[in-house]
Amino acid sequence: MAAKRKKGSSGKTFRFQLSLGGIIGIAIVSFCLFLWMFLLGVWAGQTILLPSARPAVSDRADQDKGQEKPFVSRNNTRKAATAEKK
Repeated sequence: MAAKRKKGSSGKTFRFQLSLGGIIGIAIVSFCLFLWMFLLGVWAGQTILLPSARPAVSDRADQDKGQEKPFVSRNNTRKAATAEKK
């Protein structure tokens, strides 16, 4: 004859039940967590990949301060360079 099967299992089963409100709550919390991680990753990527902010050196910045760069013509620089060679 065939062996008899037991109707009840020896181990207890575990059931996890959530109401609709619980599922929606977990979905909202998960969405906020993923959004926060995305924004944090974008900020970190911008900080790492882009060079740090340094003041730009330009002629316009010097003129705004009232300072002008000295004008040196090419002829004067060529004369000075040939005088140094001699």
